[in-house]
Amino acid sequence: MDNATILRAAMQQSALELNCRAEDFLLTENVTVVSAANAGVRKYLQLPFECALVSYGNNVVASVNAEIADKVSAYISMFDGYRCFETPNLHVLNDFLQTRGLRVCFMAEYFLPDLYLLKKLPCAYQIKMLRKRDFEGLYTPQWSNALCKDRKELDEFGFGAYDNGKLIGFAACSADCENMRQIGVDVLPEYRRRGVASALTSALAEEILSIGKIPFYCAAWSNIKSVRNAIKCGFYPAWTEVTAKTAEFTNSINKHIVL
Repeated sequence: MDNATILRAAMQQSALELNCRAEDFLLTENVTVVSAANAGVRKYLQLPFECALVSYGNNVVASVNAEIADKVSAYISMFDGYRCFETPNLHVLNDFLQTRGLRVCFMAEYFLPDLYLLKKLPCAYQIKMLRKRDFEGLYTPQWSNALCKDRKELDEFGFGAYDNGKLIGFAACSADCENMRQIGVDVLPEYRRRGVASALTSALAEEILSIGKIPFYCAAWSNIKSVRNAIKCGFYPAWTEVTAKTAEFTNSINKHIVL
C-alpha cells in the first residue's frame, strides 16, 4: 500500500456509502445524488441517508432523500465546498431540514495514515496487545471510545498500556467495513499528556496495516486533543462528514440536557 492507494480506497468506501462515484470527490463542482442502501458500507450506518454531506477537500457530495434533493442541491451550490460545513451557513440548511422533521446531527473529521510519517511512538508504560477474548469486562464508560458496547461483534484487537498491572490506556479497532478499521482510544485522566494515547494509536495503526487493512481515525472538529493525537501519530485530515437525522433521534441523544 501507498498513500495514494489508501486515499483511493477511502474514496471508494465513501462512494459506496453515498451512492456516488469515487471520482465525484475529485470534481471542482459540488454534486448531489440520491441515497441508497448499498452493500459493503460501514456496518453502523443507517441507510438510505436523509441528508449527508461529505468532502475530501475539493468539493461537497450530498447524498439525500430524493424528496429534498433540489433544496439540498440549491444549498450546496451557494457556497464553496468547505463553506457548506460552516456556521452561519449551515443554519440555512438546518432551518430547511427542520421543516422536514430533520436536524443536522453528526459532524466529524476523518483521518488517514501518511505512510511517510506513521511510526510506533515510545511510551513509558508497558504496552501489550489484546485480542477480542481479552475485551470482556472492558465495555465500561472509561473505555467507550476504544470499544462499542452496542457493536461488540465488530471489535477485533487492540493495545493496552499498563502501570504495574493496571490498565491505564487502551486503543482498539473495529471492523466497520471490509477494507478499513476504525481506531478508538481512551486514557485514564490521571495518565494523559504522557504520550500514552499516541503510543497506543501508532502501534495499533501499524498492526492494522500489517494485516492488509487501512486504519482510519475519527474526531469531532472541536476535540483538539484527539486531533493532535492523530497528527502526532502520522495521520492527516482526509475527509469530513455532516449527517442529518430525524429530530426525534437527535432529541433522544439530548434528552438529559436541560438549560
